[in-house]
Amino acid sequence: MRRAGLVGGLGPESTIDYYHRIVEAVPDAEIIINSIVVQKMIDYITSDRAAAADYLVRAIDQLARAGADFAAITANTPHIVFDRVAPRSALPLISIVDAARNAARERGLQRVGIFGTRFTMQERLYGDAITPTPAEQDTIHDKYMNELLKGSFRNETREQLLRIADRLIDEHHIDGLILGGTELPLLLRDKSYRGIPLLDTTAIHVEAIMKAIRS
Repeated sequence: MRRAGLVGGLGPESTIDYYHRIVEAVPDAEIIINSIVVQKMIDYITSDRAAAADYLVRAIDQLARAGADFAAITANTPHIVFDRVAPRSALPLISIVDAARNAARERGLQRVGIFGTRFTMQERLYGDAITPTPAEQDTIHDKYMNELLKGSFRNETREQLLRIADRLIDEHHIDGLILGGTELPLLLRDKSYRGIPLLDTTAIHVEAIMKAIRS
């Protein structure tokens, strides 16, 4: 089997989730995790995209030197600079965005909504996915940064996010919702809501990683 390299720490809770999911499915998998600093990545994404790409390239270089056969970045937001990173990567990369888009197509979904950080939603990381209103994006982003990344998963926050989902369903008639942040499935744990699938990007990415491990 091939050895997986994970760029983790983006944030810690979701990195742990990746690890648990992989070893549960493939107990003898070999995994190398390079945990980088989430606040540094957020600062770079906010102000210096070239520096964000450089930071990820260095992290992947370290995984290559440690013996990884391929790599995956365990978060959605850093994929904003994926096209800058991939050509310089020392390892083949498995994109969470490509994996999630493929999963949506395989399900035949035509009109999906997106939750994630403000960067993920505003930068159209998932193309023409339906985004919440600016005020709703502010709410999701605030909860993401100040609660989820810190390992706080509150029922009241879950209810707030589901009310936003209600509006997307009622007004935009979405037929699926991409949980475009790897902490979101730790809060919204159901596979569906009001009859539409909640696309768990962590689970989708892990499935692609497991295929690469076994190939």
